[in-house]
Amino acid sequence: MNSPIRRVSAGCLLLVLALLVNITYIQAFWSDELNARGDNRRVTIAEYARERGPILLADDTPVAVSTEVDGDFQFLREYPEGRLYAPITGYYSYLYQRSAIERAQNEVLSGEDDRMFVRRLIDLVTGEEPKGGAVKLTIDPAAQQAAYDGLGDNKGAVIAIDTRTGAILAMVSKPSYDPNPLASHSPSEQREAWIDIHGDADNDIPPDPDKPADNRAIAQPLPPGSIFKLVTAAAALESGDYEADSVIPGPARYQLPLSERTLPNQSGEACGSNDQTTITNAMRISCNTAFAYLGEELGDDVLRDQAERFGFNSQPLTNEDLRAATSRFPDDPDAPQTVLSAIGQFDVTATPLQMAMVSAAIANDGVLMDPYVIQELRAPDLVSTIEQTEPEELSRAISNDTARQLTEMMVEVVENGTGSNAQISGIPVAGKTGTAQSAPDRPPYAWFTSFAPADEPSVAVAVVIEEAPDTARSDIGGGRLAAPIAKAVMEAVLGV
Repeated sequence: MNSPIRRVSAGCLLLVLALLVNITYIQAFWSDELNARGDNRRVTIAEYARERGPILLADDTPVAVSTEVDGDFQFLREYPEGRLYAPITGYYSYLYQRSAIERAQNEVLSGEDDRMFVRRLIDLVTGEEPKGGAVKLTIDPAAQQAAYDGLGDNKGAVIAIDTRTGAILAMVSKPSYDPNPLASHSPSEQREAWIDIHGDADNDIPPDPDKPADNRAIAQPLPPGSIFKLVTAAAALESGDYEADSVIPGPARYQLPLSERTLPNQSGEACGSNDQTTITNAMRISCNTAFAYLGEELGDDVLRDQAERFGFNSQPLTNEDLRAATSRFPDDPDAPQTVLSAIGQFDVTATPLQMAMVSAAIANDGVLMDPYVIQELRAPDLVSTIEQTEPEELSRAISNDTARQLTEMMVEVVENGTGSNAQISGIPVAGKTGTAQSAPDRPPYAWFTSFAPADEPSVAVAVVIEEAPDTARSDIGGGRLAAPIAKAVMEAVLGV
């Protein structure tokens, strides 16, 4: 063999070796990344050729199913109660991929989870069509419907938690959206639905200002206003310097430290005789000046520590199924800012989930449970369980005695104070109203958080209405607008 032929042969051999090395490298190291790419149509078609598993409620009612259809994509994803559960289920779209549970549990729903490997082998041998597994949620359909109906046309959110386990029983966000068009097999229908929500910058189409794709229950922190007084009261009781019946100042206006400004009560009046009140009475009528006094006396470090024991400054939903936002207590506020923080203003922000967690911890003798929305994951036979969520403690937020005193205060709020619209006949309810100001040119936020039964708690609820009427710029607004919604959800859970 002459020299040129040998060189050509050697070159061809090197090219073949390089090709083998490249193929091996791609298969061994790039396969997962390539399979995960949204523009990998081969993988997408393969996914649609397999029946995607359902998403189920706590009573096994399906809220996301796959139906066999004609065409390249063999199965169509459908959502029977689209807007009601969209913030939880999310959507499954070949143009816009996935969101919420459809995203977080895609491997289970698509049947690609490693725990289903044996099932896939059996299907390969027997010739059975592979299927995805099921995701069972903790959501109580009656509570979800009550929350959705209760919000009506209001922009806002409702969340309910099992106080003993942390299981989320209801999670509603309004306005919502219909995920069915996003799951359509028509590209034009998908694009139109997407643009309706997110806009189109290339064509100067703005996004929907109401942000219907946002899950307001867990992903939008807002000023909590007076319902944060539960945290301030907890810090005071935990300090050992105060009891529920401790007498503190409650003047009509409180002089902010290092400032010429004063903080008024909503009523414009003092909270008790001789400008004095008990902490219980201050909670009952939501006295700003009394809690401002406590905030100044306790200081920002004590308030922050108590807030963090309730879950502030850390991300809840540790399994990240729904990517909850972090509620915040500010770092290093000055003296007047600390006073405002004590009544849930300044830079304090909280999601409805966070404030439901505060109530749930009080209800659970001071123990804060990790919230979760997935009850179990099931194999493709939809019967066998491959993973079950076990309740888990996050922290001891407060002592048993502090929890007892706070419960008594919250019962007083509902029975004789601003939260009377949450009363349930024959069942003691503990609650706290709140209205938070954000800017003079926008409506206030109306809040309510509660739990029931107060003597043997099982459900905690938080409600926020983002655009309360200007006539609701007091805690009565939270009691008038949000408390009846919480009542309806508690009744649905309790079956009354």
